[in-house]
Amino acid sequence: MPYKEVHELEALPGPYEILELRPGVTFVLNVERWEQGHMHIRKREDGAEKDIPVLRVYVPKADKITLPAYWDITSKHLQAGLLAYLEAHGPLAHTFRITATGTGPTARPMIEALPLK
Repeated sequence: MPYKEVHELEALPGPYEILELRPGVTFVLNVERWEQGHMHIRKREDGAEKDIPVLRVYVPKADKITLPAYWDITSKHLQAGLLAYLEAHGPLAHTFRITATGTGPTARPMIEALPLK
């Protein structure tokens, strides 16, 4: 199931837990399972509404002590990068170290996949 466009996806139920990465900060992610879907948002800049693709990744309870036990990833670049590993190797095969570079529309993730096995 490679990266899909929003019109190919079913709506994800809430609550939403959007993963927001700060530039230069590294975030560690262990994925137990995942699903692709879309969510309806209102843009901060102009209030326009639209549907966006989302990769929902479920994480171990020890990694996220608050509910829900998942993160909703809205960055298309991060979705595509993670899906490449998840599709090829499955969940729990890697720990991902993700660092955001830049801000706004030019922000890009750096993904380091550390094998667990």
